Amino acid sequence: MKIDIHTHILPPEIPKFKEMFGYGGFIALKDCPGCAAKDMVDDSGKFFRRVDPNAFDPLERLKDCDHHQVNVQVLSTVPVMFSYWAKPQDGLKVSELLNDHLASVCKENPKRFVGLGTLPLQAPELAVKEAERCVRELGLKGFQIGSHVNDWNLSDPKLFPVYAALEKLDAALFVHPWDMMGQEKMGKYWLPWLVGMPAETSLAICSMIFGGVFAKFPKLRVAFAHGGGSYPFTEGRVQHGFEVRPDLCAVDNPVAPKNYHGHFWVDSLVHGTDALQFLKQKFGASRICLGTDYPFPLGELSPGEGIRDGGFTQDEQDWMNHQAALEWLKMSKNDFV
Repeated sequence: MKIDIHTHILPPEIPKFKEMFGYGGFIALKDCPGCAAKDMVDDSGKFFRRVDPNAFDPLERLKDCDHHQVNVQVLSTVPVMFSYWAKPQDGLKVSELLNDHLASVCKENPKRFVGLGTLPLQAPELAVKEAERCVRELGLKGFQIGSHVNDWNLSDPKLFPVYAALEKLDAALFVHPWDMMGQEKMGKYWLPWLVGMPAETSLAICSMIFGGVFAKFPKLRVAFAHGGGSYPFTEGRVQHGFEVRPDLCAVDNPVAPKNYHGHFWVDSLVHGTDALQFLKQKFGASRICLGTDYPFPLGELSPGEGIRDGGFTQDEQDWMNHQAALEWLKMSKNDFV
């Protein structure tokens, strides 16, 4: 069984939010003349990315799943849609639209798709209400959030009511990098995606550790994209910093970073069997979930290939292919029979 926890989906049509809200910056979809693809553009028409039908057509997506023997996809929006910079009520409307669409896709194919909603985190009180609606009314199993929210890192106490609500709702949490740091120095070579994204995920993990999020919300089930970004490969430096400069690192949480290894999950998207073996050594196979970043080209194009070819035991492969995901989602195989 394969459960892919890291896949992205868009609605086939996105409202003209600029006309609705009276200001710009939002993403829209524009038809590509003569082809089935669509272009993601901002509302000034600036091109962002071309997306094939499998990004917005569930039937095309299911064809790919069947071809690659993926039993279940966990769906979340494309992070550029988070819109944390928008006015709170407008951000809520964007989230509601995305969540309603995602829930409808899951409802049509409940044995193949699981939904992670999005939240207007710039307004934590609205985010809590939307989280409650998504779980209790729409049946979503968790939420995807960004690696930071405007000027707030994930350690900011303003976000604690959201974490408390997700813990109470028993919802899974998936952290994805977005709005990458240092982009003004990374105009060439696709560096925001190659350098900035791993750094953003490490920022998120360190923020949640040092900020005491895991200590304050011990039942919160958190998974991080892209194998935890650069964190697994710099965790020795993080731990050493904690030990030699507790006056700087331990100001909000006295627990050593290494004590949280095994507390959170990461996906398997590290683009190399040697890196995946290293990840297993750091966190254990039971904390690694198959993740591909489908349907985008920077993802794993043959889902589960790294797990299959990485020299893992069958038990380790089973954990990474589906058991870790089931534990993170708090679901069972019977939910998909």
